[in-house]
Amino acid sequence: MSNIQTHIPSDDVQQMGDADLKLIDSHQHVFWHGRDDAGLIADMDQYCIEKAWVLTSERPASITKNLAPYDPRWKGGDDNAPALPLDGVIEACRRYPDRLIPGYCPNPLDSRAIQKLSGAIDIFGIRVLGEWKFQTLFDDPRCIEIFRFAGSKGLPVVLHLDIPYVPPKGGTYDPNWIGGTIHNLERALVACSDTVFIGHAPGFWRELSADADEYPQVSFRDPLVRGGRLPDMFDQYANLRADLSAGSGFRALTADPEFSREMLIAYADRFLFGRDYYGGELLAFLGSLDLPEDVWRKIGRENAEGLVPV
Repeated sequence: MSNIQTHIPSDDVQQMGDADLKLIDSHQHVFWHGRDDAGLIADMDQYCIEKAWVLTSERPASITKNLAPYDPRWKGGDDNAPALPLDGVIEACRRYPDRLIPGYCPNPLDSRAIQKLSGAIDIFGIRVLGEWKFQTLFDDPRCIEIFRFAGSKGLPVVLHLDIPYVPPKGGTYDPNWIGGTIHNLERALVACSDTVFIGHAPGFWRELSADADEYPQVSFRDPLVRGGRLPDMFDQYANLRADLSAGSGFRALTADPEFSREMLIAYADRFLFGRDYYGGELLAFLGSLDLPEDVWRKIGRENAEGLVPV
């Protein structure tokens, strides 16, 4: 989740690259941060976004740090209720079927997880496995089975990664960890070669910097030390993508704009525009990079459309 709240006029956004490009936001949620589904659509209209992947977060309310931004209807007094449940996604997508694309990820520790996902695909037209956001290792066999099933159905997987131990001095335990480490992700990439994974969140983007193993905070901030693992991982794993969403993606990209421009051009097929919030700060930054038009079209729309045709 991002804390970005800066808005820029839509006229400024349209001056970036192809003014006729209708964007796809590949990482979005609904009924949170003071807006309902109509509020999300209004925000999308302001920033020339035609469609958005709307994702669940089945992470239990009991371990979600701050429930204030979330829709209170679904939680009640149940600490095991999800923070952003499938109900809200279904409601919004039924009201705006031409604008919103439904995503869902059941808890991998649920013995009926694959059955639930299969039912959600058949009944509600789920097209993305996401957001995957659990205190379970990516390469846990139960996760691998869900990832493989998603791949067999043509669903990309949107992953949240927060590391369990923060350097230095042997590592400080972070009780809010999600997914494990980049090495757990690598093993999942190998085990599920027919599944496309889209990396996201602080634990993923810290790997853009070469000092990730020593960086003493959960969320990466500048300066960027060039030579991190992510470019090598894009070279090695054909099934790895990344969305640019949230404060984590924004901070990583803005830490070294020159390097970010080079990376976005070199790996233009691997990145997807996404916000995980509202507003236009990311759009403004991407516009400042003066990306080639073909690169911007891939990042802004075509890569997402290739994974989930619209």
